[in-house]
Amino acid sequence: MDALPATTLEDAPIFDADAFRLTPFEAELTAKARRFGATVLAPRAARWDREATFPTDNYRDMHREGLLGICIPKDEGGLGADFRAYCMTAAELGRYCGATALTWNMHVCSTLWTGALTEDLDIPAEARAEHRRRRQIHYDRILADGAIYSQPFSEGGAAAAGAAAFGTTAKRVEGGFLINGKKIFASLAGHANYYGILCTEVHEGEKLSRRDTLYLGVPATAPGVTVEGEWDPLGMRGTVSRNLLFKDVFVPDDAALMPPGLYFQAATRWPHMFMTLSPTYMGICQAAYDFTVKYLRGEVPGTPPVKRRMYPTKQIAVAQMRIMLEQTKALWFQAITDARPDPSKEQMMRALTAQYTVMENANALCALAIRTCGGQSMLKSLPLERMYRDSRCGALMLPWTAELCLDRLGRDTLYEKGEVD
Repeated sequence: MDALPATTLEDAPIFDADAFRLTPFEAELTAKARRFGATVLAPRAARWDREATFPTDNYRDMHREGLLGICIPKDEGGLGADFRAYCMTAAELGRYCGATALTWNMHVCSTLWTGALTEDLDIPAEARAEHRRRRQIHYDRILADGAIYSQPFSEGGAAAAGAAAFGTTAKRVEGGFLINGKKIFASLAGHANYYGILCTEVHEGEKLSRRDTLYLGVPATAPGVTVEGEWDPLGMRGTVSRNLLFKDVFVPDDAALMPPGLYFQAATRWPHMFMTLSPTYMGICQAAYDFTVKYLRGEVPGTPPVKRRMYPTKQIAVAQMRIMLEQTKALWFQAITDARPDPSKEQMMRALTAQYTVMENANALCALAIRTCGGQSMLKSLPLERMYRDSRCGALMLPWTAELCLDRLGRDTLYEKGEVD
């Protein structure tokens, strides 16, 4: 973790190591991410946004720094980050390039879910040994070759929200599975080397069931895999989230990223796994605040050194931003610290509250930053305009959209399990 050259860290950590009682590993990993974000990601971020192109160069550099294997267990060649360490590291990257951090999350989940999370779940010994053998195949591709994995969820229905079985199906055939279906808003489409597809195993004569969800690594070059559609969205433009189609795509048994039935167990028992989109937006919260402070102090590179900090209206706005930022950080940090199998109802409610708060406050902080900094902040030559557009996208992202968080929080606050009216 020392590959990056030593450099002066102009930006303070989002989570101070002493104040938040980070482990030495967490402090070192987040500092590495901050250096990498400032020196590598930030200078390129405007390009991916302007062109709506995938940040391929960033991934080459992340491979070199070992970041593609951040959640691969240490004894299997990776950095061995757990859930909290990963989330804080992703937040540091998100403050410098939201699109890169968000797509990186899709990649990292293929290792976090198959690594640390599965170790907490109930798997028969023989199946666990086979799972570890199979996941090493995928891990070796990432560590040795820099292979990029994606994780398409959305299909345009209720499946991505966990309310129905995935419509993308896998039928068992000799030596593996045949996959058919479609994923929409599939981040990294056309750029990932493997697509981690959540699909439902078909059993003749039976209705599709969420319990039969499979998680299969599909090579992008497999016959029958196609990418379609344009990509010209409001924000997070570098994610390149086009449509993926699968027509009789064969994958062997070793393509399994999880044993049969394990994804359903993970989604039920380890629900914090669905919080991993939020670190990017935690980073954007910090970035909007950082920009505003530097701008009002006349310290933003490329702008005249004009100070605006003496005006009471600016001081009040920054105070409001600081309060919102600290509230968001404290709640989110507690939620990612809570993450574990079989969380309590209180922990689950806090996770949903934190998800909602981060996604909504990211945009609120960016909007207040633009109002406070004034007209110049609308220019695409400065990063705040991009942060504002990127921040608006977080509340829309399944499986825990802002609306779904509110719906579940309201219902679960007023009803205990089993209660009906």
